[in-house]
Amino acid sequence: MTKKYPEPTMGPRERAFLVGVELRGQENLLALDDSLSELALLSETAGLQVVGNAQQKLDHPHSQTYIGSGKVEEVQALVEELQADVVIFDDELSPRHLRELEKVFKNDVRILDRTALILDIFAQHAATREGALQVELAQYEYRLPRLTRAWTHLARQAGGGGGRAGGVGGVGLRGPGETQLEVDRRDIRRRISYLKADLEKVRTHRQQYRARRKRSQIPIIALVGYTNAGKSTLLNYLASADVYVADQLFATLDPTTRRVELPGGNQALFTDTVGFIQKLPTALVAAFRATLEEIAEADLLLHIVDITHPNSQAQAQAVYQTLEEIEADHVPIITVLNKIDLLTDPEKARQSVEKFPNATAISALTGIGIQDLLKLINDQLYESLKQIVVRLPYQEGGLIATFHNFGQVERIEQTHQGVLIQGRIPGRFLARYKPFIIK
Repeated sequence: MTKKYPEPTMGPRERAFLVGVELRGQENLLALDDSLSELALLSETAGLQVVGNAQQKLDHPHSQTYIGSGKVEEVQALVEELQADVVIFDDELSPRHLRELEKVFKNDVRILDRTALILDIFAQHAATREGALQVELAQYEYRLPRLTRAWTHLARQAGGGGGRAGGVGGVGLRGPGETQLEVDRRDIRRRISYLKADLEKVRTHRQQYRARRKRSQIPIIALVGYTNAGKSTLLNYLASADVYVADQLFATLDPTTRRVELPGGNQALFTDTVGFIQKLPTALVAAFRATLEEIAEADLLLHIVDITHPNSQAQAQAVYQTLEEIEADHVPIITVLNKIDLLTDPEKARQSVEKFPNATAISALTGIGIQDLLKLINDQLYESLKQIVVRLPYQEGGLIATFHNFGQVERIEQTHQGVLIQGRIPGRFLARYKPFIIK
């Protein structure tokens, strides 16, 4: 199946042709058409003009060129006809696939995959030194086994300060630069080691900062969700913040924390985090470990879902999978169905709430349902007491004291493994005790 896109009216940009493959027997969150539509949005976010796509169903990827030889010839002809500059595959290509495809296509046509495209977008949107370091590490980790001309679209060294750069292939895009193609593997590994050491310092600083916040006993709430679900818009509404908001994928990368007043005079710290997406590159997950730990260490997660999106259920599943991957699936979740102001039938919002556990519907843009959300958060954190049985190691004296100070101890026993406590604690502390719960 092949599709051509109409010519846009805006100025000239690099032209991208997309290639998607459906592997028989492989279960995917999104159908191939929907996945390619998402890839087109990613390409637009990177500053590219999408001019068409091709699809193929296979039992398994071709050993050399990922797609079959006949499909390669078809894509070659379409790329020439449409004058495309870049061919982007919807899956991550192996180093061999990348090398073989580059041999097939002309020198002025570059081959990229979904991972390289997402890394480009992150490089454009990283506005802080920490974000730039994380993106640069992910780029080098991905690039190390792929020292080919595919990386000529990265125009200059990563990590050089904030600000948004141009799209893929555009002048000023940050990343391991074109001149870096001649750097041997030893120098790249040396750079990776340096970046990891620098980021470990960042991680240590974040851990110290989180420890100070926990000592304040103010609960921490992390906003998570699929990219462009409305997390930053919600934080801006709740805290009168000025987090950058745009109708595009991965508009904000760097976490922002704001204090928010809850009903009854209670308080909570809300942290906006990077958006998730299906097929999130493993290199990014590893590089953003320090940032993603903000999620795993939170007391409560607000899972923001764009209820107007036709693939909202699949997007939610992608978020659940990512939470499991970063070991944050133990944190209590409130599902927030966003953008109900765009629904023509309010009944759809009610039906959608019933599909998700512990859910409520809002509009982060207009404020509809925000007070109900805040009450639900307050009840979860402060009003409800959770029945648990935990065995706390003796070195966890802080958790033992917290249980006595804020919970209701019904039974306590000293054992060789630690202190066995049965009782009830406020919901805001549940995530901290989850690793020690006896089921």
